[in-house]
Amino acid sequence: MHIAFLNPQGNFDPQDSYWTEHADFGGQLVYVKQVALAMAELGHTVDILTRQILDPEWPEFRTPEDRYTGAPNVRILRLPAGPPAFLRKELLWPHLVQNWVPNILDFYAKEGGLPQAFTTHYADGGLAGVLIEDRTGTPFTFTAHSLGAQKMDKLGVTPENLEEMNAYYHFARRLVAERLSMNRSAVNVTSTHQERFEQYAHPAYHDAVDVTDDQRFAVIPPGVNLAIFDKEVVNANEDKTRAHVRAMCQRDIVSSRQELPAVVASSRLDPKKNLIGLVRAFAQSPALQSRANLLLFSGALDDPLHDDSQASPIERQVLVEIRKVVEAHHLWGKIGAFALRGQSSLAAAYRFLAEQGSVFALTALYEPFGLAPLEAAAAGLPLVVTKNGGPSESLRDRGVEYGVLVDPEDPQEIARGLLRLLEDRDTWVAFAQRGRQRVLAHYTWERTAEGYLTHLRAIVAAPEARRAEPLLPIHPYFSDPTAGEDVGLDELQNYYLDRLR
Repeated sequence: MHIAFLNPQGNFDPQDSYWTEHADFGGQLVYVKQVALAMAELGHTVDILTRQILDPEWPEFRTPEDRYTGAPNVRILRLPAGPPAFLRKELLWPHLVQNWVPNILDFYAKEGGLPQAFTTHYADGGLAGVLIEDRTGTPFTFTAHSLGAQKMDKLGVTPENLEEMNAYYHFARRLVAERLSMNRSAVNVTSTHQERFEQYAHPAYHDAVDVTDDQRFAVIPPGVNLAIFDKEVVNANEDKTRAHVRAMCQRDIVSSRQELPAVVASSRLDPKKNLIGLVRAFAQSPALQSRANLLLFSGALDDPLHDDSQASPIERQVLVEIRKVVEAHHLWGKIGAFALRGQSSLAAAYRFLAEQGSVFALTALYEPFGLAPLEAAAAGLPLVVTKNGGPSESLRDRGVEYGVLVDPEDPQEIARGLLRLLEDRDTWVAFAQRGRQRVLAHYTWERTAEGYLTHLRAIVAAPEARRAEPLLPIHPYFSDPTAGEDVGLDELQNYYLDRLR
């Protein structure tokens, strides 16, 4: 089969540039790349369609076409969308309609034909799939990765602050794009059953898709790149990374504590990741402080607890709150924060810290799936993870615990979960072994690719067979490339205000 992935935001290149260093270069890009490579390994031809960037500060994304080493069946195709400079994902909407989708259709027309099916990712990729199918009939699957309604809920959007929030996040456009994507897709791909039955059932998506219709949904979990993260792997960065972690601990941790294991957190400095909840749990538990240090892997920021000059406004907001807790509870010398660039360095750090009896923690307020904990588990770290979202399925099954699930808003419960692993070596070993075996048995990219291919074959054979709902009309803002910025947006805003009341 010839399959194309629609993923306009972020970007892709053979070096995985900026991954974990920017909000638009997170787990979604890892997901798309790995599923594409796994499909190619199974004999299929795959295109990853993204946005071309002509900007001296982003030179990696200049060329129209690129390829991954050793993957001749996978092309990275970069097509213009709007101005040449990098744009964050919230600003892409008009350029998808006016430029990106027409450029995709022109590209394939010159090649002599479209792919047999598209897989679309996030609301912007989904919208592109809607517009392409509307014009060509080519079917697509929709993988949201995260949905705007849940983000609005977690950010506390209300009728009073909606205008301000919408000015930055463009929620009105995003939710309409999501409704169109889930309504017009052949299959909606979710990572968990919880995502299907809770997230897609949100009132904001009422009448867009029937969550009880098994023909419209496929639960296909993501996988872990075992060539990078497995406990048994030794990569070229191993010794360099270990030396870096030692040096950073010597910088941040007092000498008398440097032999202690660590509570390890690796996530964006974003309020929804709730790093402050983990820091408070550590601060409020003398027992935890006596057992471990706290290490925060902070994207591209080398010393964010002392120098946040390179941080974004949102990152700085998180760091300010963390520093307040550190100061109030005299945690200097017990906490460290530093950059680890690239997945291979992250994996090497996990393996090194696992040898010291460390624990991985993710205390996000809500985690749609939770791939990062599974990567850490593959590398040998036992897990303490939020109970809200996907981890409740991936880390607990038929009464068996594969990680310790905690309430992210209860610092005492977080501390108890961490101490459960840190105070008893046998418990630590049991969770480390079970967590890794869980990944090896259920969460690999080959299994993810096979799940997609099963449904894509059926879609191509009968593209209309899986869509029973009446089609939602494409809103004028998204259907008319000549529409002005404000066409229909008041209507959209009022529509979602009604759902917030």
